[in-house]
Amino acid sequence: MKWSSDAESAILKVPFFVRKKVKKKVEDFVGQKGKTSVELSDVTELKKKFLSKGGMEKEIKGYEVTACFGEAGCPNTANSCAQLAKDIEAIMKKENILSFLKENVKGDLKFHHEFRIALSDCPNACSRPQIVDIGIIGSVLPGIFDEACTLCSSCVEVCDENAVTLDEEKETPLIDYGKCLLCAKCIRACPTGTIGEKEKGFRVMLGGRLGRHPRLAMEIPKIHSHDEVLEIVKKCLKFYKENSKIGQRFSHLFSSVDQIIDV
Repeated sequence: MKWSSDAESAILKVPFFVRKKVKKKVEDFVGQKGKTSVELSDVTELKKKFLSKGGMEKEIKGYEVTACFGEAGCPNTANSCAQLAKDIEAIMKKENILSFLKENVKGDLKFHHEFRIALSDCPNACSRPQIVDIGIIGSVLPGIFDEACTLCSSCVEVCDENAVTLDEEKETPLIDYGKCLLCAKCIRACPTGTIGEKEKGFRVMLGGRLGRHPRLAMEIPKIHSHDEVLEIVKKCLKFYKENSKIGQRFSHLFSSVDQIIDV
């Protein structure tokens, strides 16, 4: 949908972490009026409607599950989170977080009360999983296999973390797992299959937030399978419901992931 320059300028004033959602709301609102372009007056009208008494609360569903655009063909995808996002969405609906919030939050519900989960197909983390309640990143652990290495240096050149080097004497690549972000770029770049997929799954982080006291999410060790991630989500929601008595955010309820997950 086409946006006027004034409307575009107005939407840029919206905080980046909700901008995508707000932009979609505006376009849906404009579409319902039978229009094909967004003007500043449309943004202003929706803002007034949204800020009216109870306007925000009507838009809140209690949770948010967001994913990056990797499924649309992003070349950086390590492991697609598309199906995982759908399965998590089903869990969130079943848990009925909105009813829980209405029972525990005093006053009107705000967007910051929602339980947020963000999924990204690679460590570029376009969906910003490090600053939400549960962050998930598609990951691939590279390994060294028996296929002969030609010392072409493709793996070295493609690694942004300088985690891959070549042992020219032994004619083999070396991977520094302390630096590796599990992005799979070296695997895709290797023409011989010397570097290949050793394990595929997802990194999981808990307790990220912005606001007055920001904190990056804390990672649960190891790469997790699809089913393991779903179990982690269920454990987090159980912990959240048991401990958030007056609407506290998930990230304010714990200081270590082992309070929730056996690690």
